[in-house]
Amino acid sequence: MKIAVEGCCHGELDKIYETIAFIEEKEKYKVDLLLICGDFQAVRNPSDFHALAVPPKFRKMNTFYKYYSGEAKAPVLTVLIGGNHEASNYMQELPYGGWLAENIYYLGYAGVVQFGGLRIGGLSGIFKGRDFNKGHFEHPPYNEDTKRSCYHVRSLDVFRLKQIQKPVDIMLSHDWPQNIYHHGNTRRLLQKKKFFQQEVEAGTLGSAPAEQLLHHLKPSYWFSAHLHVKFAARVAHDVAEEDPRKDTKFLALDKCLPRRKFLQIIDFPDQEDKSLELELDPEWLCILRSTNHLMNLGRGAQYMPGPGCSERYDFSTTDEELSDIRETFGSTFSVPDNFVRTAEAHSAEDEIPRNPPQPQICINPQTTLICQMLELTDPFSVFSGKNDSTSLSLPHGIDSNDSLLDSDDEGIQNDSDLMDTTMESSVNTTLNPDEISLDGIDEDSSPSPPHDSRSHLVLPPPTSDESELSISLDSDGSLKRSLNEEPAQGEEGEGVTEEEESAPTPSTSGKKFRRRNQSLYTDDNDDE
Repeated sequence: MKIAVEGCCHGELDKIYETIAFIEEKEKYKVDLLLICGDFQAVRNPSDFHALAVPPKFRKMNTFYKYYSGEAKAPVLTVLIGGNHEASNYMQELPYGGWLAENIYYLGYAGVVQFGGLRIGGLSGIFKGRDFNKGHFEHPPYNEDTKRSCYHVRSLDVFRLKQIQKPVDIMLSHDWPQNIYHHGNTRRLLQKKKFFQQEVEAGTLGSAPAEQLLHHLKPSYWFSAHLHVKFAARVAHDVAEEDPRKDTKFLALDKCLPRRKFLQIIDFPDQEDKSLELELDPEWLCILRSTNHLMNLGRGAQYMPGPGCSERYDFSTTDEELSDIRETFGSTFSVPDNFVRTAEAHSAEDEIPRNPPQPQICINPQTTLICQMLELTDPFSVFSGKNDSTSLSLPHGIDSNDSLLDSDDEGIQNDSDLMDTTMESSVNTTLNPDEISLDGIDEDSSPSPPHDSRSHLVLPPPTSDESELSISLDSDGSLKRSLNEEPAQGEEGEGVTEEEESAPTPSTSGKKFRRRNQSLYTDDNDDE
């Protein structure tokens, strides 16, 4: 079973699928599943720009709208989580997961599904301490604050994932688990990303809740994106001898732009009695149902129950709860093919208006169905007034469009994770999961690949067996195969983001390079 893992997507679905098709043709196998680690940008029409937390010049239709409209269909089953650059109004329609387009499935704020016998979990968004204990109060129309806070991880979703007891094979998160960099080649990471050094030394780079989940779930593999660099690590867990969850292989990948390592193919063992179709996970369904009363739709902090409180705090699934779930679903957990469009799709012939209308709340039938089956709360149904939930009403009479933050947090700011804009994918052969190394390849020892301006698929002469070959996109968008090489910052053909334009250029005079937002994850700094 071949699984492709993608770093940040940034709306480049056509390029990602073209790359997979090229790999399949060259290597003579079929990719069974694609996992995307966030920043998917499911922009359906220009109205979705209002919910996309990027500077105006980065607001582009890209290619998702074609898959949403039905003009194109994903050639491989795609499962994804959300990041911090999303059309959040659309993502929020599906808090418990659902189809974003035919054959493209979103895991929701947090979720677990099964495919071919593998359990795949995911946590959407990035961590910001100031919003962690708040409810999911955001909804369209967004202001400059809420269109950012809506993708910040919430304690309820982490709490739910902590209730999982059965082994998880693969876990996805957008930002990295905190301290994961100490389990790989930290020196090489800091050679590539010098501006990480202060946060690495302080132990603040990454998500603390994700680190907690890493040590609780102990998944076999953990994939991330967000920091726009390829990085591998192996985390050894302190477990009993009979516990098979002895270590986690971590792999972070880059974003989908020229000459960056954005895609990895990994080979997993086939399970003959398991079909290659997407299925809901019974344990996760039980957890969703039993913790629905903890859903908070207000701005105020709500802390999760724990030892010493007077209410239930351990929601480990019981045999009775599993039996009830099987009865509810008739022991059939295949994800239904029930994608439905809830907004008008853009067309290539359409002119993009200068001032598109604000998006409105849309209730997605997929969410309505899962809420009815599990007796869950649909936040958008509550906000629209179609679900009079007394236990989940907005507290203190606060309007959800009021500004939460002071003036220092308002307006569009430079995004510290829109720094690097080139890509490359390592695919010389499928990678055995057990062969994910700590150091990866010695990219610095390889010569720079020649520029290839041809617009069709080409292969250069074979290279040494000791060097890892890569599929990459050339600066003109064409696919080529080359040696892995880390391009210099600002190299021709490499896109430049607002963060890079505003940041000082590293020099050879010994002046210290200072990243504009030094502390990406601290509470007193925004993530844009």
